[in-house]
Amino acid sequence: MKKNNISIVIIVILILIAVSFGLYLIFSNKLKNKQELLNKEQYQEEIRIDASLATQPLTDALIDNLEEFKITHEYTNTDPAYTKLINKEVDIIIVTEPSKEELERAEDNNVELEVTPLVNEAFVFFTNIKNQVDSLDLEQIQKIYTGEITNWREVGGRDAKIIAYQRPENSGSQTGMLSLVMKDKKMKEPTEKEYIETMMGIIDYVASYENGIDAIGYSYYYYANTMYKNEQMKLLGVNGVKPTNKTIQNGEYPLKSNYYMVTLKDNESATLKKLKEELLSKRGQKIAESTGYVPLGV
Repeated sequence: MKKNNISIVIIVILILIAVSFGLYLIFSNKLKNKQELLNKEQYQEEIRIDASLATQPLTDALIDNLEEFKITHEYTNTDPAYTKLINKEVDIIIVTEPSKEELERAEDNNVELEVTPLVNEAFVFFTNIKNQVDSLDLEQIQKIYTGEITNWREVGGRDAKIIAYQRPENSGSQTGMLSLVMKDKKMKEPTEKEYIETMMGIIDYVASYENGIDAIGYSYYYYANTMYKNEQMKLLGVNGVKPTNKTIQNGEYPLKSNYYMVTLKDNESATLKKLKEELLSKRGQKIAESTGYVPLGV
């Protein structure tokens, strides 16, 4: 009889445990669903975004994967994106660093830019694949673009005049050229032939058989190596180091840069703050890496 009573007690206890566990799962799922609903409601504030040409694939990937945020976009390019941010037409832009003129424009409009690195980048130089030169020292590059070096023979190439292409002022690559490469050195005035409006144009000219064998151009690594790669051009080493994902991330390549997320310091949106945190999280950086960009290494 006692054994039967013990068995009944054990069965009752097991039933109570099972019921309790079931109730726990029900309430746990309800709380989880409620929290997810709260999160969705919390991030329903619309975030307006713009991006430069070279960061549009990155921005698209982030929008597609960060589904909890309501993000709208209308892409322009680097300088127009800065203008839209300064005029408060967008909340965040993903671009290269601001130029001196863009910083002055912000100051004139009584706003302050908050510039935060988002992914690693590098400033790169390229030539036609038939060019004999594979690497240049930083000083040699500077002298080519000040006009002190004018012939490939002076840097180990064939006896031919260097065609040194340049980009427009306030374009992302021209800003990078001035801040990362030239620094306090004044670039020579480009001839009409050497002045190229677009990033794809400068690659096309260097890669072409007729115009490109003796030309040199510059851009950012992702654009030249992934987004608009051309098999008829090659990336040059700088100070003997070739730009690769590895040499960029570990800092071995000397002309390292970033793509940045830029906002206005007076924008106190909690949703925008949370979005920026997600972009810098392991999740955000994994999304960037899967798209071909070089993550920060968080």
